[in-house]
Amino acid sequence: MKRPGPLLTLLAGLVLGLFLLTLNATTGTKNAASSTVSQSPAPSPKTSAPPSPTPSPSRTSVPDADYAGRTKDDSAAIAVSLRDGKAIAYFCDGHTKESWLKGDVEDDGALRLTGKDGARLDGTLEEGRRISGTVDVGGTHQAFTADRAKKPSGLWRATATVRSAKIDGGWIILKDGTQVGIVTRDGEPSPAPRIDPETGAVTVDGQQLTARPATP
Repeated sequence: MKRPGPLLTLLAGLVLGLFLLTLNATTGTKNAASSTVSQSPAPSPKTSAPPSPTPSPSRTSVPDADYAGRTKDDSAAIAVSLRDGKAIAYFCDGHTKESWLKGDVEDDGALRLTGKDGARLDGTLEEGRRISGTVDVGGTHQAFTADRAKKPSGLWRATATVRSAKIDGGWIILKDGTQVGIVTRDGEPSPAPRIDPETGAVTVDGQQLTARPATP
């Protein structure tokens, strides 16, 4: 009988080859699966949108406007300018007594303004149409009413140096066109010359100046 050695060797080689092919296929599938899992992107963390900035509340609900009028005894004029919750006022008798006052405007329209030498104005804005109250200047206590003004009515001011003297002029233009004002020269008051209500031009001691609407 012939020995089956070569045949058995061939069969054993075929079986071993099939086993190795099966092993490689299985290993490749596992590696591919592992590669797929490792390359999967991590879920993005949830982010919340930043809160919208809260708008700053308006300092006051009182509208910007100008007011001009007279004291109850008609001896002096007064003008008030309101801007962004601030107020400036000017009291003037057109001769020698005047005062600049300033302060805040409350949300309810109340004004508490103060000036030099204890000057004080207490007033109330009435529906945006007028300001009524009292003013204390130079030892006098007077009631006043100032109606809402339209340009050129309202409060005007000019400052300059003329012939080495410091000039400070204030004017109140009323709705009927009347002007009440004082110019001080180095602190000495005197009646103010008339200004041009359209341009604010005014001549003081031979020099032309320009008065401008006064605001806080």
